[in-house]
Amino acid sequence: MLQQTQVDRVRDKYVAFLQAFPDFAALGNAALADVLALWQGLGYNRRAVALHNCAKAVVQRHGGTLPVSVEEMEALPGIGPYTARAVAAFAFGIATPFIETNIRSVYIHHYFQDRAGVKDSEIMPLVAQTLDAANPREWYYALMDYGAMLKRTHGNPNRKSVHHVRQAPFRGSNRERRSMILKAVLAQPGVSEAELEELLRGKTERLHENLQALEQEGFIRRELGRYFIQ
Repeated sequence: MLQQTQVDRVRDKYVAFLQAFPDFAALGNAALADVLALWQGLGYNRRAVALHNCAKAVVQRHGGTLPVSVEEMEALPGIGPYTARAVAAFAFGIATPFIETNIRSVYIHHYFQDRAGVKDSEIMPLVAQTLDAANPREWYYALMDYGAMLKRTHGNPNRKSVHHVRQAPFRGSNRERRSMILKAVLAQPGVSEAELEELLRGKTERLHENLQALEQEGFIRRELGRYFIQ
């Protein structure tokens, strides 16, 4: 929830989400429409779908308990190398190297000041060599705080990373249009494309294309020309 989102916006959503879905079984058994409805306002709805699919897999494959090993977590839908290793470190205290934006900033600032186009594959060995194996959780907390401070005081070291991508503004973007479509389908299940044209007046660019994409990605389904949350 916090990724790309302001803390104040997350706080109430986080509490409400955990009240509605206190464990993997509650989340996995919930309707996607209910999950997306609670997620509204946070953006990046794809993360809510991934979380929902992950919860279903945890229930089906692991009896509702998240596995501890990185390999088993990576096998779950929606969990990639970073998430699996971050959960291992923060939830289970397992010392495993990983990189996120603030951690990347620290290592670029100290080891690659005179370089551009730095790859994560160059940074990862340094993370592994300096990792506090006895207390990885506190070490990563410190790295992330330090990286955030570096961004405020030294510009953004991540601009020297080959992986750095500037996030386009949300307002006026296709992400905003997709979000408005989902909000409309949530509010009026069974809405047609023509009705969406009316509801989203002035924001209908790429409407048909976005409807097809949202259907393919598992957000919505089309029945007899009308759209519902999957």
